[in-house]
Amino acid sequence: MVESTHEANLQSQTLTFKAETKQLLDILIHSLYTEREVFLRELISNAADALTRMQFILLTEREVVDPEVELKITLIPEPEKRILRIIDTGIGMTAEEMIENLGTIAHSGARAFIQAVKETQANPNDIIGQFGVGFYSAFMVADQIEVISRSYQPNASAARWYSRGQETFQVEPAEKTNRGTEVILYLKEDANEFTQSVRLREIIKKHSEYIPYPIYLGDDQQPVNRQSALWRQPAKEIKPEDYESFYKQLTLDFQPPLFHLHLVIDAPVQVYALLYIPASPERGLLSARQEEGLKLYARKVLIQEYNRDLLPSFFRFVDGVVDSEDLPLNVSRESVQATRLLAQLKRILTTRLIEALKNWAKEKPADYITFWQRFGRYIREGIATDEEFGELLTPLLRFPTLYKPDQWLSLDDYILTMPARQNKIYYLISDSVGSALNSPHLEIYRRHHYDVLLLTDPMDPFMMLHLKKYQNLEIANAATEELSPPDTTSEAQETEKKPLSTEDEARLISRIKSILGDRVADVRTTQRLDESPARLVGRQGDPPQELQRLYRLLNADQSIPQLVLEINPFHPLIHYLNTLPETDPLFRLSVEQIYEGMLLLEGLHPNPNDMVKRQYEILLHALKAKHQQE
Repeated sequence: MVESTHEANLQSQTLTFKAETKQLLDILIHSLYTEREVFLRELISNAADALTRMQFILLTEREVVDPEVELKITLIPEPEKRILRIIDTGIGMTAEEMIENLGTIAHSGARAFIQAVKETQANPNDIIGQFGVGFYSAFMVADQIEVISRSYQPNASAARWYSRGQETFQVEPAEKTNRGTEVILYLKEDANEFTQSVRLREIIKKHSEYIPYPIYLGDDQQPVNRQSALWRQPAKEIKPEDYESFYKQLTLDFQPPLFHLHLVIDAPVQVYALLYIPASPERGLLSARQEEGLKLYARKVLIQEYNRDLLPSFFRFVDGVVDSEDLPLNVSRESVQATRLLAQLKRILTTRLIEALKNWAKEKPADYITFWQRFGRYIREGIATDEEFGELLTPLLRFPTLYKPDQWLSLDDYILTMPARQNKIYYLISDSVGSALNSPHLEIYRRHHYDVLLLTDPMDPFMMLHLKKYQNLEIANAATEELSPPDTTSEAQETEKKPLSTEDEARLISRIKSILGDRVADVRTTQRLDESPARLVGRQGDPPQELQRLYRLLNADQSIPQLVLEINPFHPLIHYLNTLPETDPLFRLSVEQIYEGMLLLEGLHPNPNDMVKRQYEILLHALKAKHQQE
C-alpha cells in the first residue's frame, strides 16, 4: 500500500482508538455474529445509507462533486490477491469524519458495555444496544481494512483510513478524484470464498436484495439486486400475478396462496408487510422456508430470516415479509431488541390480519371455507391458548350444525336462525358429524327446534374451556345443559304407551343396576328422550365434559368414567325389558348392549369389537323365540 502526502493540509497520522478497541473488537467479532457473511450486509447497508444522504443533498445543492454520477454500489472481487472492494458513490467522508466515524467505536458506553459483559457474563446480544459498529464486523473475515473516501464537498480532500483491528489506526491523504467511499478488505486465508462471484451473489440475494440502489458485481452491467421491494409499492399498482410470483419466489411453493394481505401503515409505527396464507399447512419438500416465521427487514435490509415474534404462534402457518423504518436494531443486526415497538408491531399485524380474514369470509365465503377446512385448527388453538387475541378470533369460527350438517356456519349465522325464545348457543362435542347426529342428547333440541353446533375436532374441547360467551349469549354444552322438555308432547310419546308405573320403574332400575354394578354412578329415568332408549350423562359436580375429553386425549386414558345411565320410560325397548323374567339371559345381554351402545355414541368405548359377539347372542335368542312361536 503506497502512502501519499501530497495534501499540504493533511499529514499522515497514527491514532489510537477512543475505546478499549482490541477487547471490544474481540467481543464484536467473536460473540455477536453467528454467520460471517453478515459483514457484507453491514458494509452494503452502510453504503446505502451514504447514498441516501447523498440523494437528499442533491435535492437542495448542486455545488457537489460529481453531481451527475449514478448512485450505486459496486463490489470488485480480486481472488488472486484475496481482496474484496466495496465502492459507493455516496456522500463520502473527510479525514476528520473518518476519525470520528471509523476511529470511535461506540461514541459512549464502551467501557460500561465491556464491564457489563465481564460482571454478568451476559450474552452481548442481550445488552449491547445501539452502537452502530457493523463496519467492524468486517474484521471477522479481514486481517486489514483500508478505506479511501472523497467527500461530496468540492473543497474537501480525499483521505485514507487503515487498520489491522488492533489498538491504532492510520489516517492520511489519498489520491481519489471521484465522490464516494471505497472499502478494501484484505481477506484472511480462510475467507477467500468472499471473492467468489457466485458466493457474493448469494449473499446479496439473501440480505440486500431490496436495497434501493443498484449493486453491481465486477464488470457486470446488470445489477445483482432487484432494488424494488414489492411490499413497498402501492397496492393499486400491483397485479395479482405479481403477488403470486413473489410468493413462489419467497417459498418455492408452486401452488398459489389462498390469500394475501398487503399492509402499508404510517402510524403509530411505519411498517410495510406482505403476508400470505399458503394452500396447505404442510410445507413441501422443496420449500425455501422450512421453518416458521416471517422475514424481517429494516429499511429493506434483511434482519432475520425467520422471526417468530411478529405474529402469535397460532398464525405460524403465515408466510411473508415485514419491513419497518422504526425498528431499533442491536449492534449485529442479527436480532431485534425486545422493545415495546416489536410488541406493537405484533398487535398491529395480528389485528389487521384477523380483520382481513373476517372481510374475506364475507366477500368470498367459499374460498374462506377452504381456508377453514385446512387451517381451522390453528384458529381454535388461538382461542384456546391466546388471552390477548383469542376473543378477536371468535368470528372466524365455522361449524356444521344439527340442521345444517353439510354447511359451515359462523356464530353470527347461528344467532340469526335462533328462535326468539332461545337464549343460549348450544354445542355438542363428538368424534364425527355422523356420531353427533345420532346422539341422544340432541333429541330434546329437535323437539325445541333449537339448532346445535357440532364440534368434532380434537382441539374443540380445549377451545370450549375458554369460549364461554358470544355477543352476550352464553355458550352451553348440549349434553350437560338442563333443558326442560317443551310443553307439547313429542310424536314418539303420542304414539307410544304410557310410561312405566312407579313400581315397574323402580324394579327395572334396580335390575339394571344389578347388571351394571359400579360401571355406572346411577340409573334413572328421563323425559328428554324420544327415539333413543337411553343416554349417558355426567354426575353433578363432575369436571366439565370438555376437560374430561381433553384429559383422555392428552393422557391416552382408556378408563371409562362412571356416568349416570338415563333410560327413556316411553321407549318400547325399555317396556320389553321390563317384561323379561329375572332368569332370561336376554335381559342381561340387552342391558349390556344398551349401556355399551351409549358408550360408543359418547366416544368412550375402549373396544367396540366386544359388542359384536353379544349382538350374535341377542340375534340367536330372537331367532329361537321366533322359531318357537311358529
